[in-house]
Amino acid sequence: MSKIIATAAIRGAHKIFNQAEAALADAISQHGKDTKVEYPNTAYYLPIMLLFLGQKVQTLGDLEESLAEARKLLHDIPPDDVWLPYLGDTLDSGVATLIAEETIEALKYLNAAGKNGSGIWLGFTDDSILRMQGIKLVDGRMPGFAAIVGAAPTNREAVELIRGLQERNILVFMAGHSGGRAIAEQLAEEGIDMNWDTFLVPYGKEITSAVHALNFAARSAMTFGGVAPGGIKEAREILLYNKERVKAFVLALGEDPGVNSGQYLTDEKYATAAGAINFGFPVISNVNIPEILPTGICTYEHVVANVPVADIITRAAEVRGLTIKIEKIPIPVPYGAGFEGERVRKEDMFVQFGGKYTEAFELLRMKPMDQVEDGKIEVIGPEADQMTEGEAYPLGILVEVAGRKFQDDFESVVERRVHEYISCANGVFHMGQRSIIWVRISKEARAKGFKIAHLGTILIAKIHNDFSSILDRVQVKIITDPAKIKAPLEEAKKIYSHRDDRIAGMTDEDVEDFYSCVLCQSYAPNHVCIVTPERLGLCGAYTWLDCKASHQIDKHGPNEPVPKGECIDACKGQWRNVNAYISTKSHGNLERFNAYSILEEPMTSCGCFECIAAIVPEANGIMVVDREFAGMTPVGMKFSTLAGQIGGGTQTPGFVGIGKLYISSAKFVSAEGGIERVVWMPKALKEEIADRVKERLKKIGKEDLFDKIATEEQAETPDQLIEFLTRVEHPALALAPLL
Repeated sequence: MSKIIATAAIRGAHKIFNQAEAALADAISQHGKDTKVEYPNTAYYLPIMLLFLGQKVQTLGDLEESLAEARKLLHDIPPDDVWLPYLGDTLDSGVATLIAEETIEALKYLNAAGKNGSGIWLGFTDDSILRMQGIKLVDGRMPGFAAIVGAAPTNREAVELIRGLQERNILVFMAGHSGGRAIAEQLAEEGIDMNWDTFLVPYGKEITSAVHALNFAARSAMTFGGVAPGGIKEAREILLYNKERVKAFVLALGEDPGVNSGQYLTDEKYATAAGAINFGFPVISNVNIPEILPTGICTYEHVVANVPVADIITRAAEVRGLTIKIEKIPIPVPYGAGFEGERVRKEDMFVQFGGKYTEAFELLRMKPMDQVEDGKIEVIGPEADQMTEGEAYPLGILVEVAGRKFQDDFESVVERRVHEYISCANGVFHMGQRSIIWVRISKEARAKGFKIAHLGTILIAKIHNDFSSILDRVQVKIITDPAKIKAPLEEAKKIYSHRDDRIAGMTDEDVEDFYSCVLCQSYAPNHVCIVTPERLGLCGAYTWLDCKASHQIDKHGPNEPVPKGECIDACKGQWRNVNAYISTKSHGNLERFNAYSILEEPMTSCGCFECIAAIVPEANGIMVVDREFAGMTPVGMKFSTLAGQIGGGTQTPGFVGIGKLYISSAKFVSAEGGIERVVWMPKALKEEIADRVKERLKKIGKEDLFDKIATEEQAETPDQLIEFLTRVEHPALALAPLL
């Protein structure tokens, strides 16, 4: 290996370690060794220390122990003329660097200013976001991560690089700078929206903030892979998990691509890169730095240099062994999942549709083959070039499809994808579904030539691409005329109502087959979801009908029919064939599960769940908390702590991951009494699901129960909860004891 890299990495490790040691000494002198130190909303303490040391850091005094262990990994800085043939010393220095960087970054959270980031910098990613993004990792929408250190030679190259990564659906972490310039600052100057929704995450300007990309990777293994930290063996498993499953790479950028070494790639950056190599993450640079080409820790090369920015994504994909599919939609703006969460602000808006401003809807209908002209797009009303900037117009999107294998049940499944498809166009904002959609087109998109008809172009291309096995023809009619939208809108509302009545009437007893979902096994190898008509997947994204459609599309995909077979326990929801299926698909780690019980052998969780249901023994009831809620719950744990205990494909009696829709299902923990057991949930969640829950309560004659469910406004502790439940006479207090 290169003696220059080894020397620089070891030298950089010493520099960062000394910085961490000084920062910790200062913190202890100000606050004392017993002062608590933590990142916000994580069950993994300081993840790097938990990974490499098995240490649960909770105080400043604990950090002294962390740095003492890091010191043991620091090797003497070799003379420049000494050649080190192996990576060992460099890798050790990389680990020491990450421990030191985690120390520096964690200390920032001792004061309020560091807890919410600063300006464009987001700082630490909490567990709720990790799980929210997890579904994109496991279903293939996000093939990998890119950690960018430094800045591109020009703002134009920075934007082109980022757009290229977004088009390829690659999540981007940004940290550090080159000569005082950071790529995140370049993007901010160009008005690029940076946040988790756009796949662009600026951690911090200092190189130490790059550790957040690696503690994110460490938690991915612990959350989705079910790898529990603890010692050397477990650390190795976590690192191997990242090498094999988390397809990440580092882009080390300098503003002057021809320079030799260190003006832009400093010793500290070499040390951080050495830390990343421990995870199997290679480094690709546009700067003339020494290379490490032989394979070993990484799948292929470790360090590759002199790659032009224009070619760096392709080269990085080759080095990391990444499979990338670029969406080639014939529209004048970039297209990819990285744009799905992009917002179009009012000041950047050309025109808008729906929301609270105009009537708007989207509907997909099956038609006979001879009534659908494949590829036809019709705009009824003004096109974009006939619209006035800043105005609001009505919008009706009517998609008509035909296919020999298409069924009525699939209409809503495909229709639900309209949001995703349209949102992936750069400069086009889409929110909602059915008759509550809100769409904006940006000035930039319009300037590039985007028209209303291009919405049809997107839908036809994507529906054909994703549903070609069941669809033969697709045509799109788009209505922007205020007078001509009214009748189709009323017809659409009747169809929505009919669908709801039909789907809502389905029960688990009505079907012979349930469906599996093993999408998450790419990250949680032993987890298996069993999706039933009355229990959707715990991620909230896949219903029984979705899984049925998925199987029709791909017989060998992640969703398979699972014949129920003999019923072993109708109350708890256990069937012989389902048990046999999960035993096989969990690689023997599970023998059985109960679909309707939270206490006895509940379904496992991968980590992508929308909510967690947990028993509150003191209240003889069950609470539900969603990932968006960051506060304390009556069981004495935040969502992040609860999630850390039940993810990774393990059965945890008393706790279960669920989708929000399941709360209003007749089968929701029905073995323990169902919805009458619910005693607490966050206010925002309660308001979000109010209509569905009230409808469910009306069916069982318990309309008054809704107001008896406590929120954080009434109770944060068991004592406060019991006091409230007693006052309102909640029925859970009179039910049979849970334990």
